[in-house]
Amino acid sequence: MSVPRVFANALRVGSALLALPLAAQLTLENGKVKLFIPYKDYTQEENQRILKMFDGLRVADVSDGMDVVGLADVGIVDPEIKALWRDTENFTHRIIGIAVTARYVPTNKREPRMDPATISRWYRDITSEAFQDVLFPGAVLVIDATDDGESRSIGSTNIRNWQKRGMIGVVTSGGLADSDEIIYHKVPAYYRRLARGIRPGRNELESVNRPVTIGGVLVRPGDVVVADGDGVVVVPRERAEEVAQAARQFLDNVGLERWKKKQAQ
Repeated sequence: MSVPRVFANALRVGSALLALPLAAQLTLENGKVKLFIPYKDYTQEENQRILKMFDGLRVADVSDGMDVVGLADVGIVDPEIKALWRDTENFTHRIIGIAVTARYVPTNKREPRMDPATISRWYRDITSEAFQDVLFPGAVLVIDATDDGESRSIGSTNIRNWQKRGMIGVVTSGGLADSDEIIYHKVPAYYRRLARGIRPGRNELESVNRPVTIGGVLVRPGDVVVADGDGVVVVPRERAEEVAQAARQFLDNVGLERWKKKQAQ
């Protein structure tokens, strides 16, 4: 594929092209492909500073904070996407992190036989996990896979591999399998449905770190994702500081005491 110089430093990982920070309109293929929402790269220092501001906040607090700053009903993910498991003692199912996004789409390809070689080729070239290379400590992997049917994009092995790369949890509008093992290992996961089928022959990776929608909400890489037993809320990154400041006042007594003790350590 011929690309202009402005994309000379773009990174191709597997089948995904990771766009670099650019102006509001990006063009590829002599202007035939136009991307209107730019990707912005944040440093780990910037990410960790924002996450510290959200420390201890719940979905309810963040939602109230969004109301205060004029973002009522923005970022509230459909409750159909819910926690796979809940820990009501230590709240380890909760997520506060920075979005890394991926999008899987239904395939229009068919194979005469899904032998081991074909399955390996699909995992390598068509339905890869290229997003692994851009995960970082504090990342939340947000997978848009709403329409990929019976595909299980998340299982017990790959979700733990992602965790080893710094991912603190995953939110998906698609399918999840190996739920017993994921619950056993206590990996935070928020999902729409259970699914049993392998990805090869069913879906394709369309993009990594491009805007996605999940539960009716726009999610861009770098946005703040908060999830707990009440569901999932996504905070636009450019409003994150003021939302966190506005949300702090809504902590309940238990949450406030937990936060104060943690700050004193």
